[in-house]
Amino acid sequence: MTPLSQIAWDDTVLPFQLDRSDVRGRIARLDGVLEDVLRQHDYPAVVEGLVAEIALLTALIGQTMKLRWKLSLQVRGKGPIRILATDYYAPETEGGPARIRAWASFDPARLEEDADPFGQIGEGYLAVMIDQGEGTLPYQGMTPLAGGALSACAETYFAQSEQLPTRFQLAYGRSTEAGQAERWRAGGVMLQMMPSSPIAAREGSGEGGLLRHADILAGAEDENWTRANVLLDTVETMELIGPSVGLTNLLVRLFNEEVPRVYDPVPVRFGCTCSADRVRTSLSIYSARDLRHMTTAEGTVTADCQFCGAHYVFDPLTLGFEAVKNPDGSPKEAADG
Repeated sequence: MTPLSQIAWDDTVLPFQLDRSDVRGRIARLDGVLEDVLRQHDYPAVVEGLVAEIALLTALIGQTMKLRWKLSLQVRGKGPIRILATDYYAPETEGGPARIRAWASFDPARLEEDADPFGQIGEGYLAVMIDQGEGTLPYQGMTPLAGGALSACAETYFAQSEQLPTRFQLAYGRSTEAGQAERWRAGGVMLQMMPSSPIAAREGSGEGGLLRHADILAGAEDENWTRANVLLDTVETMELIGPSVGLTNLLVRLFNEEVPRVYDPVPVRFGCTCSADRVRTSLSIYSARDLRHMTTAEGTVTADCQFCGAHYVFDPLTLGFEAVKNPDGSPKEAADG
């Protein structure tokens, strides 16, 4: 029998406010959505762990923003693990689910299963991209990879680019419950304080002089922030991952003295937006000559979605800005006439 707490809180982000300390936050727990993301691929365990971590970060960050469409996180490095990429799509309707997809690129020949996962990304950067949809300009912010974990990089991004003190406490791994198959689970808490006044430029205490969350606040704000962080540091791994502890119970256990207030939870699901039409659009910039170089021995152009593994096959004569056929195979002149 599945515990009630698991039914209620798996694949969910719960927004909250700590009224005493003026800190906002999110608690997230991912279960089935991680399985849906990872089953699309056959990643080694060290890569799966990083994908789980960045998917959890994406769920927490995506829910904090006034997002109309898409948030993307992308990690690029020079090590064996070259790319980690996620997309978070805001709910399309009130009370509807948000959607997440993720993938990774790595060099199997250089990968070390027993080495520190973050260290195998190597020198690189974390990019945060926000696309609010048609008629708006996309936003992109970047921060160097530093601090020993993806969550530390995200904290640095908010301190450097947004000047918002931000903390993450994450846990993820394979979980085995009685009578059930082993599966990935992840859980995390995000805290964020909105400073009441602009922050003067200063030297950061992080790696390479980067700002950290502790460098930003002063006075009463600093006291409130420190107190909330001390409480966050008491959380245990199994409390985060669950499933036996519900998110509201965990919130009360951690922050009862800070007067927590919760908002409507947001369900999270796996979702990919790829389609044949989108692939056609991405190939519309190529000439017939370019497409001949992409054509297989079977006389087709193929494309695979990195996120969900969907495989698309096209007649090259229907592609590009010099296409002579419509997608249905009919002569283009007939449709144009």
